[in-house]
Amino acid sequence: MRAREMRSHRLSMAFRYALLAGVGLLMLYPLIWLIGASFKTNSEIFANPGFWPENPTLDGYIKGWRTSTPYSFGTFFLNTLWIVVPKVIGTAISCTAVAYGFARFEFPFKKLLFASLIATLLLPNVVTRIPQYLLFRDLGWLDSFLPLWVPSAFAGDAFFVFMLVQFLRAIPRDMEEAARVDGATTWQALIFIVVPLLMPALISVCLFQFMWTMNDFLGPLIYISSVDKYPVSLALKLSIDTTEAFEWNRVLAMSVLTLTPALAVFFLAQKYFIDGISSGGIKG
Repeated sequence: MRAREMRSHRLSMAFRYALLAGVGLLMLYPLIWLIGASFKTNSEIFANPGFWPENPTLDGYIKGWRTSTPYSFGTFFLNTLWIVVPKVIGTAISCTAVAYGFARFEFPFKKLLFASLIATLLLPNVVTRIPQYLLFRDLGWLDSFLPLWVPSAFAGDAFFVFMLVQFLRAIPRDMEEAARVDGATTWQALIFIVVPLLMPALISVCLFQFMWTMNDFLGPLIYISSVDKYPVSLALKLSIDTTEAFEWNRVLAMSVLTLTPALAVFFLAQKYFIDGISSGGIKG
């Protein structure tokens, strides 16, 4: 009986892993096809529906990197870096400070302010686009990175504040109170006690913001008009609009390069990402 149970268990596990592998392959196939098609010629992309190129070539990467503009794709990657890094840093700092205030302190209208913050999560972004555009236009910030930086520097992403508040509520206050007894200020307690404990959630916040900013198309499209300031999301669209008979292998090759940073960061920080998401819902 024991041997039969072991055999049944092994067959069950084999079936589960085979099913998971099949579903995983089905979900990853578009990405696999994208990578394979980036090494094909433009004509082979339509002639050969498979992902494996018959005559692999780097022509799409070479010509796609040069682009049809006076700027190479390296300029657009650098612009993306100039948008992503300040936005991620500003989000981490501002959202941590605001979440700490909501989680640890009592002040007038706290519940009303927090409810208003959460209510903004239900507000579609399209509703705020026109007021924000008019505000930034009056400030003279159009065609610059400031409209993309400043809201994040002032905790403009309510989702991250809510996420950090939930995580902070699961952290006991004992060490903070002990630090204050020893003479630590509120900021010292936050920086040296709370932030290290908050690190899994902060990494998740930074990872979310990194991926969302890399994929953001509408924000740069609205506020940036100079080609030399375009991020990669607009540069891809620009390469499609240059001519009616554009070459898909260039677009696919640059799409692969555009996806690579986000995929690399996600897989490298996957452990912290899962810890941050799972721990945020646990109450101590």
